[in-house]
Amino acid sequence: MKALLSIFVMSFLALPATLFSDQLADEKQLLLASAVQSMVDGLGLIEADFPVSDLDNWNVPNKVVVRTFNPDQLAALQAVAPGVNIVAVSSREEAAREVADAQVLIGFCDEALLSAAPELVWVQVYSSGVERCVNAPALQGGNKILTNGQKIGSPALAEHAIALMMALARGLDVYHAGQLQGAWQRNVELGSGEFLELEGRTVLVVGLGGIGTQVAKRAHGLGMRVIATRGSRREGPEYVDYVGLADEVNTLAGQADVVINTAPLTEQTRGMFNAEFFAAMKPTAYFVSVGRGGSTVTADLIAAIESGKIAGAGLDVTDPEPLPPGHPLWNTPRVIITPHTAGRSDRSRDRLFLLVRENLRRYVAGEPLYSVVDIERGY
Repeated sequence: MKALLSIFVMSFLALPATLFSDQLADEKQLLLASAVQSMVDGLGLIEADFPVSDLDNWNVPNKVVVRTFNPDQLAALQAVAPGVNIVAVSSREEAAREVADAQVLIGFCDEALLSAAPELVWVQVYSSGVERCVNAPALQGGNKILTNGQKIGSPALAEHAIALMMALARGLDVYHAGQLQGAWQRNVELGSGEFLELEGRTVLVVGLGGIGTQVAKRAHGLGMRVIATRGSRREGPEYVDYVGLADEVNTLAGQADVVINTAPLTEQTRGMFNAEFFAAMKPTAYFVSVGRGGSTVTADLIAAIESGKIAGAGLDVTDPEPLPPGHPLWNTPRVIITPHTAGRSDRSRDRLFLLVRENLRRYVAGEPLYSVVDIERGY
């Protein structure tokens, strides 16, 4: 029911406000509020524990610079920020020309833009990853607030991770190679792997946050035993059999038939999937990564697959990224690569706009925002 309501509300967003009478406009606002609450509850979005009006440098903004939405969506943003100058830009160069007197920047975050905007208070990025943004010196010092798109794409990311897992478990990458050669080859070799039935197998989810929880939910639905790690606490949903802390990851890797990385990139997670980690995995186990490419030591991953220490890998993220032509990872056997697209879906776009619109409404009203990033922690 919530999904149907959300879809219905999105159809309203595409219509100009002038088509609505006052009564219909009120009904539209109620539907939008219900859609926001449905998204918040469904994804577990977190509201900040302070209103932005508590910030010393907060005021109702005069100018907001926003990376392009379509004209009807811009009208919907204007509706929640009456009297505010909302300037749409389509490139970083356009943003640089407009940001100097802006209090809000939506859709971009880099040092050059931040340092060129002395009045800037709030930055909203569309992605969940913010490692480049939080390292910008102009964002330090506690006088700016950063929000991101965490959890917005988590259902799509989780389904993508499950798809990679199932493709590896069923050898679809090997069969597809035969298809490209026009070869009807029933007897194929999976290296150190096997054709796995996933029911009853163990999956280790590294990073039980928004994406990881969605992955765990789907893996449990397949009848898998789910274990996980997270950075700071052991709490998890009832369908996760065990939640360990970050320092337990190598020990837990030895139990897993599939390891799925959904962790953010921080100083603690950078390079954590290395030769030691892969040596701790079963030789029949698969590694799937939809987190960040920098958390995996690429040379160690290639060596582990080629030596038979693990059975294969499904990667939506790589290091380096984009992966250049001729890189050895392209030709490593039992590796499936997608170009950092796991979060894309029709509903992800709708949810992102709904989040941005709601956060803008809240900022103008001085209320707490959703998905505030801890700049010191990096996520």
